[in-house]
Amino acid sequence: MTVYLCGFMGCGKTTVGKILAAKLGSRYTDMDSYIVQCEKMSIPAIFREKGEEYFRDRETAAIGELGDIGGVIACGGGAMLREKNALLAAEHGCVVLIDTPFDVCYERIRNDEGRPLVVSNTRASLETLYNERKVLYTAHSQYTADGTASPAQIADEIASFIKIKYKG
Repeated sequence: MTVYLCGFMGCGKTTVGKILAAKLGSRYTDMDSYIVQCEKMSIPAIFREKGEEYFRDRETAAIGELGDIGGVIACGGGAMLREKNALLAAEHGCVVLIDTPFDVCYERIRNDEGRPLVVSNTRASLETLYNERKVLYTAHSQYTADGTASPAQIADEIASFIKIKYKG
């Protein structure tokens, strides 16, 4: 079983993902770290040298590669924006949205220079991006978890859903 966690930057995918993997007794993979390892360059460098479209294509490939391995995968903030990515993820398991309010996400990411979209956008433009993406995250997810709870509570909520849905 593969669980793909999606949501806006700073919603808690990494933190919740590690806890969820432990609860489910499965492996945890951060998709962005996986891409960095495969490409042997940072995400800002990939954006700068190869472009955002290349990075998005690399996310598509990673969804399939990691889906074949299984476990809990914390996707990058843009990974589930493409419908083909969501369909590919659903073939391998389940896409779960961590629905965290923009203000919370923004406080977590606002000074992160490792996020190209944060560095190149204002707060207002990031909020617009958040609102646009939330529609797609919701459409492409099989389950939405309340991102206002603690990471452990969010992981418990998702684990309960997975165990009931997949009888695991």
